[in-house]
Amino acid sequence: MVIEKWSPVTGEKLGEFPITSGEDVEAAVARARAAAPGWRETALECRLDILMKAKAIIIDEGSEIARKISEDTGKPLVDSLMTELMQVPLFLDYYAKTAKKVLSRRRVRTPILFPGKASYIEHYPVGVVAVISPWNFPFQLAVVPMFSALIAGNCVLLKPSEVTPITGMLIDELVSRLDLPEGVCQVLHGDGSTGAALTRADVDKIFFTGSVATGKKVMKAAAEKPIPVELELGGKDAMIVCHDAPLKRAAKAAVWGGLINCGQMCTSVERLFVVESIYEAFKRELDREVAKIKVGGPDEDADMGPITFPPQLETIERHVRDAIEKGATLLRGGKRIERDGQFYEPTVIEGIEPGMEIYDEETFGPVLPIIKVRDEEEALRMANQHKYGLTGSVWTRDRKRGLELASRMECGQAMVNDVVLSVGNPVLPFGGVKASGFGRYHGPEGLLSFTHQKAIMVERAILESEPFWFPYRGKLPTMQKIFTHLLEGNLPGAVVNLLKLRG
Repeated sequence: MVIEKWSPVTGEKLGEFPITSGEDVEAAVARARAAAPGWRETALECRLDILMKAKAIIIDEGSEIARKISEDTGKPLVDSLMTELMQVPLFLDYYAKTAKKVLSRRRVRTPILFPGKASYIEHYPVGVVAVISPWNFPFQLAVVPMFSALIAGNCVLLKPSEVTPITGMLIDELVSRLDLPEGVCQVLHGDGSTGAALTRADVDKIFFTGSVATGKKVMKAAAEKPIPVELELGGKDAMIVCHDAPLKRAAKAAVWGGLINCGQMCTSVERLFVVESIYEAFKRELDREVAKIKVGGPDEDADMGPITFPPQLETIERHVRDAIEKGATLLRGGKRIERDGQFYEPTVIEGIEPGMEIYDEETFGPVLPIIKVRDEEEALRMANQHKYGLTGSVWTRDRKRGLELASRMECGQAMVNDVVLSVGNPVLPFGGVKASGFGRYHGPEGLLSFTHQKAIMVERAILESEPFWFPYRGKLPTMQKIFTHLLEGNLPGAVVNLLKLRG
């Protein structure tokens, strides 16, 4: 059995790729398990030196890597460079500067009731981490968590998406050129059976990016052990366009945020809430911007490419059809483009309501649904009532008001007068709430999420015994005084009596 890869641009066959068997998955996990102690004990500076070689490779060979990613996905070369490659060196640089501080043991305050003791918090690697990555950003969404886990001292087993096997091979080649110790980082090519075998294997954590349905299966498999999981799942980005929004900027942002990567993005703009006082004006601006979008393959200098995953076309068509049948109005687009490949028109649709598939579920395609609302409060209420909670944005010239509304959005990330870009900020943690998953990566959390936290308390051992140890005889009256002083907030009184017990 092999994976057959077909071009989303031309429909031609691009090659066949191997499927890692369950037995081979187990063998790979055993190699990682054997390598884990050595990699954990490798100095952080050495780990970073090895992994920073990836930055030089991406810089030197970025154009060719981007071309292969675009061949695999169909996305424009600009998208491959900007959203797939550019972010990786940014994250490597960020962690090269901050990892030592983030991962170092730190001393914390010890309450006065524990005299002679010092308190510390430290982190240590989880061990062997399984990373299962998606097809929409097959390079960036694979290597950023992979490198984060490696920097934190873990061994990694990466299972890239079978939908984009060319990129999986690219990552495999990149890893092989880093001169990592054997077993520290392995790429397991394959289909769903490979991913399922990996979730059942003897790993210590699973980091999964993908659909809610598959995320539930991953979580169920992890619960059998149990081991921690991190789930980066779907989204239904709410964009709130306020009465005082900068309309031209907001319209351009909606089009870019909704159509970049052909809308195949968990942070895509998928629900446009527009206040009724500026609704018609905004709709005109939006239509003008959508009309400018050029659709085509990577070699056609296009703005928007094809749908990467063939079944996704059926989902998009079903969502649009369901909305129209339930009363929505199609303003632009709404059908496949008659040419080779898997192309769909940039689409604008209004009259969207809860109960329509296009409102309730993630469309993951080049569709902009517009919802007219009375005011910002109604927009916020509708945005927050949704089952997804990954990203959102607020558009207003009043930055203070914008920040207030953004703070009230129930999502993992929110922006004011911008879309999508916060995902690429290496300082900010990224992740969702509700059905969008849980856990955070990027930022300091992007390292700490691949570690266990340990609390340590150190005693100077000057005394032979502690006041709370045996024997208890004769201590009750003094202990009662300590207890009473603590309840009354009289800390000095409690300490005086504690010192009596210490002798």
